[in-house]
Amino acid sequence: MSGVRVLVGTRKGAFILTSDEKRADWEVSGPHFAGWEIYHLKGSPIDPNRLYASQCGGWFGQLIQRSDDGGKTWEPMGNEFVYDGNPGTHQFYDGTQHPWEFKRVWRLEPSLTDIDTVYAGIEDAALFRSQDGGKSWQELPELRSVKGHLWQPGAGGMCLHTIVLDPNDANRIYVAISAAGAFRTDDGGESWLPINQGLKSEWELPDADADVGHCVHSIAMHPAQPDVLFMQKHWDVMRSDNAGDLWREVSGNLPSDFGFPIAVHAHEPETVYVVPIKSDSEHFPPEGKLRVYRSRTGGNDWEALTDGLPQENCYVNILRTALAVDSLDSCGVYFGTTGGQVYASSDSGDHWTAIVHNLPPVLSVEVQTLP
Repeated sequence: MSGVRVLVGTRKGAFILTSDEKRADWEVSGPHFAGWEIYHLKGSPIDPNRLYASQCGGWFGQLIQRSDDGGKTWEPMGNEFVYDGNPGTHQFYDGTQHPWEFKRVWRLEPSLTDIDTVYAGIEDAALFRSQDGGKSWQELPELRSVKGHLWQPGAGGMCLHTIVLDPNDANRIYVAISAAGAFRTDDGGESWLPINQGLKSEWELPDADADVGHCVHSIAMHPAQPDVLFMQKHWDVMRSDNAGDLWREVSGNLPSDFGFPIAVHAHEPETVYVVPIKSDSEHFPPEGKLRVYRSRTGGNDWEALTDGLPQENCYVNILRTALAVDSLDSCGVYFGTTGGQVYASSDSGDHWTAIVHNLPPVLSVEVQTLP
């Protein structure tokens, strides 16, 4: 019988939630690394028992942890993230130039084809790769050559928070950076292109159509349509049908087009999920109603999914890596909140249940479908 493992990173530790294919009853393991910020947990698509965790703390800095038994035990890996050469400077909040400084790992993305290859997105924004299971890390420095001196931190820092690997082309990788934009490599990281044409940032940039500097919050892809990308931007929900070469807005009838996460249904490439937030200064659901919105048409036409979600006095946020889907026949959708709840739907979002309450604020949610 197949099952599901939900990997939850929080401000005060990691939690692992497991269930069978019915997804009715859940076993909670944790906290792992209690007291530490766990920015991201991710499992290998090759071996579901190979997990990686980004463990961060103000006293002891950054630690990468790896488990080879599904999270029962963990082993610290390499933690040296050194920029290649002289990284120079980037723009700071006030527009002055500021030295690049490593702060933390925001994202871990295991390879789709090699068990020992894993990518890491860091702050200050750069992409690193390990080819020995996380023991050592090397930067892919050409990314920073794409006008890196003009990159500027967003409110949460200058972080590379999204890594999307093309399942049909091992050399194609997409990344998103706050607040620099989206970028693509077609040669395994030897060179990069900014893919921000069509994005509008009238309130954030002197040149609203600039090729870098846009605040992209998250990008999602369905493996059956690797050239179709969906983006939740600082403002606007966007879509590209040509691998990011050109974007168009698909916010449609959403109550707000500000938000952080975006996800695509496991079996329906044109079914997309977002969680609108009121504004960039008020990080809570519009009208205090927690609603996931679903489009079955690839954008523009959106429906509110509310069954089982609080529809009054709800003022939580859902962060950029806190929404995920499983790949069971009836696609499950999961998200975590800054109020410490993890909600799950076993029927593509029609009905929701809080599968755990009272966790620390949730930073990330990832899902593994188990054999």
